[in-house]
Amino acid sequence: MNGTKKQNYSLDQLSDCIKILSADAVEKAKSGHPGLPLGFSQVMTCLAFEFLKFNPHDSKWFNRDRLVLSAGHGSMMLYSFLYLTGYKDFPLNDIKNFRQLYSKAAGHPENHLFEAIETTTGPLGQGLANSVGMAIAAKKYQAELGDNICNYKTYAIVGDGCLMEGISYEALSIAGHLKLNNLIILFDDNGISIDGKVSLAVSENHLMKLEAFGFNVASVDGHDTTQICQALSDAQLSDKPSFIAFKTKIGKGTKDKEGSEKSHGSPLGPDEIQHLKSNISFAGEEFFIPEDIKQLWEQAWLRNQAEYSSWQKEFAALSSAQKAYINKAKITLQKDIPTPTKPEATRVSSGRIIESLMQNENKTIVGSADLASSNGLTNQACKVINSNDFSGNFIHYGVRENAMAAIMNGLALSNFLPIGGTFFVFSDYMRPSIRLAALMGLPVIFVMTHDSIGVGEDGPTHQPIEHLASFRAMPNIDVFRPADFIEVKECYEIALKNTTNPSMIVLSRQNVSQIRIDSDKNQSEKGGYIISEAHKPKSIDFTIFSTGSEVSLAMEVQKVLEAQDLSVRICSIPCFSTLLRQGKNYLHELQGNAKDLVAIEAASSFGWSSIIGLEGIFFGLDTFGASAPAEKLYEHYGLNSSIISQKLLSHKKT
Repeated sequence: MNGTKKQNYSLDQLSDCIKILSADAVEKAKSGHPGLPLGFSQVMTCLAFEFLKFNPHDSKWFNRDRLVLSAGHGSMMLYSFLYLTGYKDFPLNDIKNFRQLYSKAAGHPENHLFEAIETTTGPLGQGLANSVGMAIAAKKYQAELGDNICNYKTYAIVGDGCLMEGISYEALSIAGHLKLNNLIILFDDNGISIDGKVSLAVSENHLMKLEAFGFNVASVDGHDTTQICQALSDAQLSDKPSFIAFKTKIGKGTKDKEGSEKSHGSPLGPDEIQHLKSNISFAGEEFFIPEDIKQLWEQAWLRNQAEYSSWQKEFAALSSAQKAYINKAKITLQKDIPTPTKPEATRVSSGRIIESLMQNENKTIVGSADLASSNGLTNQACKVINSNDFSGNFIHYGVRENAMAAIMNGLALSNFLPIGGTFFVFSDYMRPSIRLAALMGLPVIFVMTHDSIGVGEDGPTHQPIEHLASFRAMPNIDVFRPADFIEVKECYEIALKNTTNPSMIVLSRQNVSQIRIDSDKNQSEKGGYIISEAHKPKSIDFTIFSTGSEVSLAMEVQKVLEAQDLSVRICSIPCFSTLLRQGKNYLHELQGNAKDLVAIEAASSFGWSSIIGLEGIFFGLDTFGASAPAEKLYEHYGLNSSIISQKLLSHKKT
């Protein structure tokens, strides 16, 4: 507390270490955001010395508190904490190389660079929503393993920018609804954003807003360690999620930039740093922290040592199954899911597979953005998670697509397998969170139904056209568009084995024919394969590539053309990225010796040149759809066997 001595130094003085390291690192890099670390350093110091449960010698201790810096531009505050408290393999040299290639101290926190960084943050509000997922995960673990094994809290540090983003409204609403009393939001209430005073754009009362969401709220002086510690102490016993607004001055301690947007996103300059250090008794050369003060920081975790030792004993007494429960989900698909004997929408096929997963796997958490029945995600195995019972396996996210995806990321970071769905066109709302799942390499499964103009009468607002191309362009995500039940099952098998990136499974609203019969070999694992061979494979006129509901259309075209004595090979491409990873030789095998390469997909042509080349023939649409029954739309856009066959016959004659 204010004036409380940690040996010969107060919390206020200890917080100066964060200021020195942050100011020097940003200045050396000639790039960065010093304002938040300087303004919030006292809050961070109180948290580290009095409340945060951590062990720098075991950074992945299961029962550690999760610390999420949602306002990721203030990354130097987090890096200062990691260095000062003695985390293994986070040396001062990383801080001296802040924002430089190969430094763990990246411009914004990246969890793949250092294991103690809980999540990759930067796009504002994403970390806050991740923290809601982490808090839900903690409740799940607590329900399964008990309070002695899981009683950690999740702290999310947010700024004004985080609270302006729509994703925060979505995520905070869910947190309040679920009464996540293990979630504590720490708001750096400095009233400044990049353009100047926050009042230029914001006039709402955050405390009233968060209270309406179902939070316990408080506002205190963020430069008074007595008030800081009291607010954090009160939050420990809250029956609801907590929101604490710490009134601070951005760039605290500088001469002319304190309280100004000028300290937000630019180096302070040597004069300001000299002024800052002139009021710090132990300040010296760049990055200098006296050894006795560094030792105090390294001892901050020792108040957790007894609990850490006790937890190890409690954990050792668990059964092997309970111990395994906290690890990454290792989920396999049951083999006895019946293959349909008649046409079935792939969203329905997916739903039957997910029901099997939910019946047999307790690390799966499924949910939907208010479209559970349409997405095929609700079933007899669903048990809804609610504020009174977290033992379930299904979350009603409401119409909150972006927060849903970010919460799923938080669940995946906590070693659960999240599966969540909406209509494919609404993936636009989810893109920032999906992108971060790909950037972090999280094994999340996004289920996207109603995948094309096959949506029909809902019209162009609900018919995805460019979405396949745009997500195929995103690095480190596998986008699957299966053609029938067997391909759906194969795509799930692939996705469940994948631990290094997310998967998106794109599914039809309309019924599709069952093309394949089940086999022991997963034909989809190479991303593409010959689903129907030409009757003269050594002399192919057309090799037609297709995906999803259009594979059966391609096979209808094959019948028409082969009746005209043309030789036609059909290749199904359930996953572009997987196919292209096989290399050119495999693609050439699929293309065969065809005189012409063709693609059929009820979507944009963008990206298909990587499969059929620039001279290839594409049947799809590069315009928005229209309001009409699906079969009428397919005919209108030239996507039926008669129209395609006639065009290919005419092309052959030329």
